[in-house]
Formats: sequence, structure tokens, C-alpha cells
Amino acid sequence: MKKKILVATTNSGKIAEISKFLKDLPFKIVSLSDVGANIDIKETGKTYKENSKLKALFYAKLSNLPAISDDGGIEITALGGAPGIKSRRWLGYEATDKEIIEHMKKIARKLPDNNRTAYFKTVITFALPSGKYFQSTGIVKGEIAKEPLLKILKGYPYRSFFYIPKIKKFYHESQLSKDEERVYNHRYKAITKLKPIIKRELGL
Repeated sequence: MKKKILVATTNSGKIAEISKFLKDLPFKIVSLSDVGANIDIKETGKTYKENSKLKALFYAKLSNLPAISDDGGIEITALGGAPGIKSRRWLGYEATDKEIIEHMKKIARKLPDNNRTAYFKTVITFALPSGKYFQSTGIVKGEIAKEPLLKILKGYPYRSFFYIPKIKKFYHESQLSKDEERVYNHRYKAITKLKPIIKRELGL
């Protein structure tokens, strides 16, 4: 029987992406709904690290399974790093993809031409029911485009605006090749660092 690992998020985009990056490991990936862990936890941390750890430990203990959780956001240099940890709640509440995109359209038009730099950052936590945990960080640099890519990636509204000048492409799965995704995906970078630890801790 395959060992299980819980991807502790309700974001369908994150579940799909994290599962894809872990598919070469010999265990079954399960979601919160798969294990009946439909309990929301308040993200009370002040940093990506704190929130990521909070979620991973909570759901690992609740499900009695090793769990992976991430917390991250987009940081726009001209806005002093905003929205950062408030990326999903930038409007003062848990906004939909559509609401964030409409808000970003206004932001994108106002940013100065010489300062459109932005970063996607994530901290991924791998936690065990025992309370033991490990963390890694992934970062990708780009800039905010004046006009968004029209194709929207569910769960990832900011990626429609995040342009990577080096490869002249948007940070979007419809744009990036598999090789480019490995180089530029911030979540892939973080998970790659954690894989040897996951293998070791789960005896793979």
C-alpha cells in the first residue's frame, strides 16, 4: 500500500501544481477533502514562514499524515513589497480571482515604467504528525505587465500580470515550456529543495 502525503490547501491550482511536482515520488497524494479535513484554520502569522508552518502542522496532526503546505504572495517593489502576505486579501477580504484581476488592472496602469519589478515568493513546509517540520523558500523575479494575459489561470490571478523579460513570456503554464517551468516556477524551486528531506523522513 502506497504511503500518503496530504497537500494541505483548498486552492485547486496549488493542489494541481504541488501534485505535479511530487508525482515522481512513490506515494499517493491526497487533498483535504479526501481525508475529510474540511476545517479552516486562521492564518495568524505575520510572515510566509509562520503561516506555512501553522497550516502544515495543523493538518498533519489533524489527519495523522505527513502534510505539505505553502504560503506566499507577490511583492511589487514600487509598492514597498505589497501586497505580500495579503496577496489574496489585498482588497480587505478574501477576494475572487476576478476581483483581484480587476484591481491589478488599475495598479498595472499606474506603476512607473522604470520600476515595474515584482517577485513571487513562497515558503513550503513539510510537516509530520509528530510536530517535526522542514521549510524551503522559492523566489522568481519578473515585472508587472501593463496589460494582462487574457487567459486566466484558476487560483493564480497575479500570474496574468507577471512577465519574465528574460524569456519574454508571462509566468503562466500555457506560456512556459517544461524546462522553463523548472527554472522559473517558485513553487517548483522550493519543492525541489524539500524532496530529499521528504524521501528521507518517509523512508523512500
